[in-house]
Amino acid sequence: MTEKRRPLAVFDLDNTLADTAHRQHFLERTPRDWKGFFSAGPADPPLEEGVRLALESAEDCEVQYLTGRPVRCRRDTLDWLAEHGLPAGKLWMRPGNDYRPARHYKLEKLQELARTREIRMLVDDDVLVCDAAEQAGFRVVRAGWAQESAALRTAQEGEGRT
Repeated sequence: MTEKRRPLAVFDLDNTLADTAHRQHFLERTPRDWKGFFSAGPADPPLEEGVRLALESAEDCEVQYLTGRPVRCRRDTLDWLAEHGLPAGKLWMRPGNDYRPARHYKLEKLQELARTREIRMLVDDDVLVCDAAEQAGFRVVRAGWAQESAALRTAQEGEGRT
């Protein structure tokens, strides 16, 4: 008999687990400096509330990560998660040629995961991602503990970059 798999707790990264405030300036210029923005990611300080919630969630759930970061940032992101003691878990990243709004990209991935697993919750800071997930019937924890960034919000929704 196969052991029943635990439900999933799906966590966003930027401004949910990782504080991106120190690298926002790369997005506030024209044109946006995406290379600089993503290259500075390994220096992100952790957000205590998000890390605590991820660790607590790992007691009852399998933690997975769903980010709009491009797949080229995989090694840096995995290293960051390990460095800050976050639970090991699958990391879902945006393919390099996918520039859809974050709410579309993430909702599609959640629906794909939900076909074979129970999703206990999504934890994300992006209001439009949270709204879309709730409308689709997912339980959402809105990560309101990071400083909001208009530049990041525009990038997530309008440029499909994070």
